[in-house]
Amino acid sequence: MPFTPDAQLDLAFAPELIPTEVAQQLPAELHLRPLASTDYHRGHLAVLSVLTVVTDPGEDAWRAQFEAVRAAPRTYYPIVIVDKPSDRIVAVGTVVVERKFLRGLGCVGHIEDIAVDKSQQGKKLGLRIIHALTAISENSGCYKTILNCSDSNIPFYEKCGYQKKENEMAKYAPEGRAQTPRL
Repeated sequence: MPFTPDAQLDLAFAPELIPTEVAQQLPAELHLRPLASTDYHRGHLAVLSVLTVVTDPGEDAWRAQFEAVRAAPRTYYPIVIVDKPSDRIVAVGTVVVERKFLRGLGCVGHIEDIAVDKSQQGKKLGLRIIHALTAISENSGCYKTILNCSDSNIPFYEKCGYQKKENEMAKYAPEGRAQTPRL
């Protein structure tokens, strides 16, 4: 499958929001861009599966989720790194901008779902994703950018400029309950 240039893709947000200096740090055979409406076929879910169990909802449901993300402008910024020779996704991440009523109506960037294909790990792709998402967050006016990670990933995120602060709490919905949003 030949590489598809950004101009031929239906992207989640304007690619100009991704800092050029981060994209230029990638090897020539890799390309950093926003998630595209056709990335279901480029292995988006397969890359996410390095994080947790990923159920394939089918292309139509994946596309509906993409459209829901895009329908909230200036909120979701999903990015991918694509291997040009194969036109396959090899790394992903998202920053979600939360608008607050405190700190002068400030915003907080939440980094989520950082994943790098197992065959590409150790090549600083996660670092590039984090740098790009942090820049998008800061350029969106966020007063801080936060993320959750396992203890084993703390050293990686410290290399990215993050520091351990406070704790994470989670409450999962009961098993068997519908997991699809009903909004």
